[in-house]
Amino acid sequence: MGKIPNPIGPYSAYRQQGQLTFTSGQLPLDPDTGEIVGKTAYEQTKQSLHNLESVLNCEDSGLDDVVKLTVFVTDIADIAEVNKAFEEVLSLPYPARSGIEVSKLPMSSKVEIEAIAATKA
Repeated sequence: MGKIPNPIGPYSAYRQQGQLTFTSGQLPLDPDTGEIVGKTAYEQTKQSLHNLESVLNCEDSGLDDVVKLTVFVTDIADIAEVNKAFEEVLSLPYPARSGIEVSKLPMSSKVEIEAIAATKA
């Protein structure tokens, strides 16, 4: 299990309800330094997915258990880079997903990803 970044505010990295795990948005943070990893949306998406996997591992779950992702980007034009990272990291069948352009994300990140996963029984 990988180390998860400390939340940057008064919230939990995840909460479990029944067999569902709900994650907070995962920024592309280095878990050791708390700094943003990567300059591009592609690099930041890969780090955010890595952090998301580490969070899910806390409940013996993983990226293959994700049923829904919400992706926040500061520039919708970056969605091609996000898609490339998703194709490299995620397995078929891909989870359902929403992509939302926002004016700004914490720590000037380009990407933030939250998930709902169905945990193993």
